[in-house]
Amino acid sequence: MRFTKDHEWVVLEGDVATVGITAYAAEQLGDVVFVETPDAGKTVKAGDNMAVVESVKAASDVYAPVSGEVIEGNPVLSDNPERVNDLPESEGWFAKLKISDPSEYEGLMDRPAYEAFLQSL
Repeated sequence: MRFTKDHEWVVLEGDVATVGITAYAAEQLGDVVFVETPDAGKTVKAGDNMAVVESVKAASDVYAPVSGEVIEGNPVLSDNPERVNDLPESEGWFAKLKISDPSEYEGLMDRPAYEAFLQSL
């Protein structure tokens, strides 16, 4: 699992990246009440807005941590947005991408680096 400074996580299996928001981000948002996941076929570049998450506190964009084509949005989140709070770094994922540049994944923070980043906030 790798992380961005915008609090997205990504797990790479082959050339498919599963993307979500971190437990820290979910905690900061509070109770998630709505999630808009991207449609399959959408092409994103690293840093592009990819999805939207709304909570009782705020609405936030979710950014693509890597470039690629969306192959699936998490269908569970439309009816169960609270899954993002319950299991942010597993079943609360937002999208799966077929990545176009594997080196982008390698440039992201590993968990120890992300934890150190959180300490600096």
